[in-house]
Amino acid sequence: MSVAPLPQPLAGKTILVTRAAGQSSQFTQLLEQAGASVVEMPALEIRPPSSWEALDRAIAQLKEIHWLILTSANGVTYFFQRLFDLGHSLADVHHLKIAAVGKKTAASLKELNIVPDFIPPDYVADSLVEHFPDAPQLHCLTLLFPRVEEGGREVLVNELTAKGATVLEVPAYQSGCPAAIAPPALDALQQKNIDVVTFASSKTVRHFCYLIEQAAQVNLIDKRDVLTTQVQIASIGPQTSQTCRELLGRVDIEAEIYTLEGLTSALENWALGIN
Repeated sequence: MSVAPLPQPLAGKTILVTRAAGQSSQFTQLLEQAGASVVEMPALEIRPPSSWEALDRAIAQLKEIHWLILTSANGVTYFFQRLFDLGHSLADVHHLKIAAVGKKTAASLKELNIVPDFIPPDYVADSLVEHFPDAPQLHCLTLLFPRVEEGGREVLVNELTAKGATVLEVPAYQSGCPAAIAPPALDALQQKNIDVVTFASSKTVRHFCYLIEQAAQVNLIDKRDVLTTQVQIASIGPQTSQTCRELLGRVDIEAEIYTLEGLTSALENWALGIN
């Protein structure tokens, strides 16, 4: 019995992916399964923080902490790797409750055989604050929040602190801008061979703009040709869309569910003419 081929609504479309180097494979796979040709232009490089001191100090006082707040897969990776590097084990966090924002964050915890105690219904920090399960006791709680060193949103720390919690906000990793546009992406931009540019965070928007500006200054590309009206700008969610509007003047496609799967679905609907 023959198996019907999967529908490929993105067939014939070339999509530029701006996720971090080494972290674009899942999104690329989703897009290729939908028929797209994918060009990867890493706009982030994930690195260790400039200093481990604050995180090390927080790990040393884990017994005094009630909740571990994780909002990204990078936060999971770098926090637990540092925990292990310092000679600790998962037994040292068994007393903690763990909150995870987003499916990718929860999936990274699952790789460590950790099931989060709380995942907010929407994949944004605002939802974690709104639905936090121990809200009535926040004034008695100490929360550890390992996060990106620079450029992250402050809503989670500000709101939880305002509600009475003690939040230990410590850098666990940093996300920098690559030195230049990856050669395959530069070639695609020069050939005007891109139908959609995708952004999965505000920082990728900012770094994309910087990289384009740098390339334009040495006449590698003409900025006017990069994002013509024929090129769609696609965003993973409202915060990223806001940055797109501020820096690029528009956003054409926005995911309804703020995940890579949701962004893929939004792109498929666009290709099919479904609003």
